[in-house]
Amino acid sequence: MWGEHRYSVRTSWTGDRGTGTSGYRDYDRAVTIDIAGKPTLQASSDKPFRGDATKWNPEDLLLASLSECHLLSYLHACVQAGVVVVGYEDDASGLMVEDGRGGGAFREVVLRPRVTVAEASMVDAATAAHTQANEWCFIANSVNFPVRHEPTVVVAGVSDARAAGPA
Repeated sequence: MWGEHRYSVRTSWTGDRGTGTSGYRDYDRAVTIDIAGKPTLQASSDKPFRGDATKWNPEDLLLASLSECHLLSYLHACVQAGVVVVGYEDDASGLMVEDGRGGGAFREVVLRPRVTVAEASMVDAATAAHTQANEWCFIANSVNFPVRHEPTVVVAGVSDARAAGPA
């Protein structure tokens, strides 16, 4: 089905300590993120930016979005390729660089999915499915920095792993 999909979110600053933004150190970076029908997400800025390290920050959410989008796109690609995935974990990382003027940007994200497939005959197709997943991932197609993949594919019940090169 082709079409437009709209998303809505309400983001609310909850960090007024009584004097608003009267000074850089005078307010908390606490935020709540609400989407109808979903649990409220407690967020903040990252700790280096005077935030609460125990809460999700925008950089965490961007990295999580890229990782989850690839995972979901990958599972679909595997179904189409006849690959039975029985396990998937991703240890993703991202590099953000400050520009010295108060801003910055992500330079790259690296996804490191470790995929477990049902049979050894599926390893090559499982490795190739990462390319298709990257083409389908809405979030990866929306960012202006590279999203690299360093996948590993293993066979369920077999201790010998075959690591695939970057996709």
